[in-house]
Amino acid sequence: MSSQMSMAEYQKSIFFPIGQKNEAYAKYFIGQSYIASVASKEFPIMNVTFKPGCRNNWHIHHADKGGGQMLICIGGRGYYQEWNKEPVEMTPGTVITIPEGAKHWHGAAPNSWFSHLAFEIPGENPSNEWLEPVTDEEYSKLK
Repeated sequence: MSSQMSMAEYQKSIFFPIGQKNEAYAKYFIGQSYIASVASKEFPIMNVTFKPGCRNNWHIHHADKGGGQMLICIGGRGYYQEWNKEPVEMTPGTVITIPEGAKHWHGAAPNSWFSHLAFEIPGENPSNEWLEPVTDEEYSKLK
């Protein structure tokens, strides 16, 4: 899934559509991401695709009870990191359960496209708190 791969070539390697440019949340990302709805009836499931080097800001999923988020990698290679913990490499099949209240970020490896399904774990009064960007210094430590 090298950075030289075109979006059309990458799309052929994953089952779910890449979707449209993620304009609604672009201010919370470094680099270009895309988003496609996979399911919406019972609860929303989105496919989020990151161009090589793209990552979202640190953020927290809040809820009064329950809550959090789940990520399932479906293509490429990326990372998930909780505050004050080592990054976790994500490859197809990796499942990450993010607890409510955990400060974290996720995004593509520097040289690979990356896609994950994302869905909110049901909770009471859920909300997202977007925080500071992942610095180039932090990100450059990844392989």
